[in-house]
Amino acid sequence: MPPSPELSPHGAEPPVRDRGDACPGALRLHSAADGRLSRVRLPAGYLTAHQATALADAAERLGDGQLSLTSRGNAELRGLPDGCGQELADLLRAAGLLPSARHERIRNILASPLACLDHHTHSDVQLWARQLDALLCASTSATALSGRFLFVLDDGRGDVAALGGDVTLVAEGASDGAPGGASGGGALLYIGDDPAAVRIADPDVPRAALATAETFLAAAEAGGTGAWRVRELPAGYALNARDVADALREAGVEAEYVGAECVGAEDTSAGRAPVPLPGIVEGPDGRRALSVLAPLGRLTVAQWRLLTAVAADDGAGELRLTPWRGVVIPGLSTATAEPRLRELAAAGLVTDPASPWHRLGACTGRPGCAKSRSDVRADAATAVTAGTPVPGTLPAAVPDIPVPDIPVRDLPLYWSGCERRCGHPHGTWIDVLATSEGYQVSVVRPDAPPATQETRPQ
Repeated sequence: MPPSPELSPHGAEPPVRDRGDACPGALRLHSAADGRLSRVRLPAGYLTAHQATALADAAERLGDGQLSLTSRGNAELRGLPDGCGQELADLLRAAGLLPSARHERIRNILASPLACLDHHTHSDVQLWARQLDALLCASTSATALSGRFLFVLDDGRGDVAALGGDVTLVAEGASDGAPGGASGGGALLYIGDDPAAVRIADPDVPRAALATAETFLAAAEAGGTGAWRVRELPAGYALNARDVADALREAGVEAEYVGAECVGAEDTSAGRAPVPLPGIVEGPDGRRALSVLAPLGRLTVAQWRLLTAVAADDGAGELRLTPWRGVVIPGLSTATAEPRLRELAAAGLVTDPASPWHRLGACTGRPGCAKSRSDVRADAATAVTAGTPVPGTLPAAVPDIPVPDIPVRDLPLYWSGCERRCGHPHGTWIDVLATSEGYQVSVVRPDAPPATQETRPQ
């Protein structure tokens, strides 16, 4: 299941980056129209209940009383005042959310949020994520990565493999004679959009991810264009799986180039990958996990504290943020899962796949973003209340755009305030774009993206 390309103009030349990326972090605060913004990286979306409480305290004491969930499973604090940087850093550091100030913006690691929580798991990619995070924070060379470089760890179900990783590793079961067979399974490593893969032994997966990123840094330096991401490497310096396999073996990593023809995986780029649905997730050990979504990706402090309380009191004491702006709470008993889910629903969280808020997203919009043409979040909420446009009613709005084999009602729907479409979904999705003349509705497919400016993760 090779990753799908990000939204970008077809045939465009790789950009020349003559400055560092301006991606916000926990320490580098971004100046937005509604105040300062802090983006806290959470590798694999993992939070302890204690850490979640610290974020709630920060949002309540310093921010606007809300937390935003991003398309990379991170958390954002908005409405921060000038001069709060040191107090915020102290609070985050005390909670273990800043293991390294030099590395905090590069800890971009996505992982399958349901790994080891349901009946479909090859490997514990959450463990790989923690090991990779430790390697990143110990690496001097990794500090040269941009804040947009992305590692993706998929446990084999195909939920995050197509989310545009620069280095994507997809777990596979053990096979005789292949690296990883003796240890119970390894992973297929993909670099950028190359459909070919490199097979990595299980114990080497985190080290292979870091070594591949270091190979990218060497190619970016040689290319001289200041590339931030693998897809931006100029012609003559672009990386492919064969290059990576050679580099990994030189670094002492057990790696086998297997090409594209040997990778038997289904295409998950059309928006139908098995992402966590809202509701109760049945685990292999009789335990339950709760999967909920934040309406339009934003939670009040009260909602966040309720989630934290469920995790601490009835769960395993942890939360996992998902790249679909949701939260998974593992470790509940059968007896507590249902009443707790009802409590979360009563608090305004999305707990039912039939909810009109399911698959619905929006960028920040006005008043938080000065570039936005409209308050897209308010407009989307109004549309939900009115019953249109939502996935079930949009076929009439897009009659001339065929979407083979995909019911339009099953597609993600995303409202954007401008052509940057910050935080948009991957794969195929319904685009509701604010223009100077109102909203333009279309369907975006990976093979035919709209003309757009640079898009940004959110």
